[in-house]
Amino acid sequence: MTDIPLAKPATDLRITGVVGAAHFTSHFYQLVLPPLFPLMRESLAVNYTELGLLMSMFFAGSGLFQVLAGFVVDRVGAHVVLPAGMALLAGSILLMGFAPSLWILFALALLAGIGNSVYHPADYSILTGRITPSRMARAYSVHSVAGTLGWAAAPVTMVFLSSAFDWRVALSIVGTAGLICAALVAMDRSDLVIPAQKKPVEATGGGSSLQLFLSPAILMAFIYFTLLSTAFTGLQNYLPTLLPNTQGVSLSFAITVTTFYLTVYAGGSLAGGFLADRTKNHDRVIGFGLVPMTLLSLAMGYVPMSAPVLLAVAMATGFLGGMTIPSRDMLVRSAAPRGSEGKVFGFVYSGLDLGALIAPPAIGYMLDHGSIYGPFIFIALTLLGTLAPAFFVARHRPDA
Repeated sequence: MTDIPLAKPATDLRITGVVGAAHFTSHFYQLVLPPLFPLMRESLAVNYTELGLLMSMFFAGSGLFQVLAGFVVDRVGAHVVLPAGMALLAGSILLMGFAPSLWILFALALLAGIGNSVYHPADYSILTGRITPSRMARAYSVHSVAGTLGWAAAPVTMVFLSSAFDWRVALSIVGTAGLICAALVAMDRSDLVIPAQKKPVEATGGGSSLQLFLSPAILMAFIYFTLLSTAFTGLQNYLPTLLPNTQGVSLSFAITVTTFYLTVYAGGSLAGGFLADRTKNHDRVIGFGLVPMTLLSLAMGYVPMSAPVLLAVAMATGFLGGMTIPSRDMLVRSAAPRGSEGKVFGFVYSGLDLGALIAPPAIGYMLDHGSIYGPFIFIALTLLGTLAPAFFVARHRPDA
């Protein structure tokens, strides 16, 4: 991308801000439903397994359509696809507030997931095509942190709105706000259009895509991403439901704990970026973060804590998890053959959606069968399960 002109810092900042704000909405909507599960369960007379499947439908739509969304971005432009996807996602959430049955919610969740599928291909296309190369890493970092802040904002927002009104009105309000955001992004065409001559050219590597995806290092990276996403999704989606049972706190305080967990996770990601730039041993950073994170996760389930201690433990858990994210990305980048980076990241990152699809019904099933501690064991095992594939990728990357 050496043909990208050196833009003024203010221009780069504005473009990064617009794309980051869009990414915020993606992550925000991923977590608007879980805080409402206890209310939806009573209102709709459904169980947690069925509500977990609702999230699975969302991430199935997102994961299955992500590759297709990438082709559409290349064909018609990210400046068209991004606001269209935002509108589909927000509109689906809005309509959920009026859904008369669980089956209608399933259909809307699938449509919302399809809308969510456009964000990564569109966002990274815009950033790569418009941001000055010397500031690219910082733009990517802001993009990631904005998404995490979306996660952090969702639980407290939904609890506030559902308390002030009800869960249906809460969904309608945030859905309407999202449609307004989509319209604002659509109007900012000048910042989002990538000049034709500056669009990245797809690189081609040797061998077929299937052979590349089935190579041991890439396949293990996919497994690593899937397990990591399963654990992280379980924590961020179900801490509000789990902590009142295991720690005896109120739902409101459990939501607060989750919000602090996700906020500190963002800070950990920023700190992890500096650490990842200073070492090639990214697998060690991952191990250093995820092993204590596993122990702290188990402690939240099994060790009685006062409210301040619980909050501190959750924050430490979030910081350790976030700290590993830049090293995660660097590890995959180092394993990708030259000329095949785009295909590798597209395939490996689909593991995030797969993990997000697995966790909700698995944990929902445990809760429906009276297991309040089982989810913490499940989360701990998936976290520990990431270590072997991460170390394998580090030992089998091309420069190892």
